Amino acid sequence: MSAPKIFERPTDLIGAEGTQLGPTEWLPIDQERVNGFADVTGDHQWIHVDVERARDGPFGSTIAHGYLTLSLVNMFLPQMIEVRRFAAGVNVGMDKTRFLSPVLVGSRIRGTGEIVRVEEVKGAIQSTVRVTIEIEGSDKPALVIDTISRYFPETE
Repeated sequence: MSAPKIFERPTDLIGAEGTQLGPTEWLPIDQERVNGFADVTGDHQWIHVDVERARDGPFGSTIAHGYLTLSLVNMFLPQMIEVRRFAAGVNVGMDKTRFLSPVLVGSRIRGTGEIVRVEEVKGAIQSTVRVTIEIEGSDKPALVIDTISRYFPETE
């Protein structure tokens, strides 16, 4: 794992397009995590929670929910980028979300990123970071998403 890229102020993001971020530490995806996500979201589809049935299913194993993988982006981002000295930071949204490969239970995933856009918006600095969730040993990622964050300046 590499240390997060630190930006002392949101304005330091300006001109940082193309900056590579990560990789993060590998995160094991176990059945307990998948079952917990199923309980929280109510999505108990057998491909996620029925280990016996899933052995004969299309993936040969249970798989993580796509939205579980998506939610883990929030855990990986602070391992890749740290912005300091702002009054408030908010998630604005996401663009171009693509689920490219299933994450089999028992595999490990990690995040890498790239700053793809930085702009001033309504007195704040807004950054778009393209996050790729890699699956250990796979040439194809699980997920690619553009996350959008807005940092409001400190007030004096």
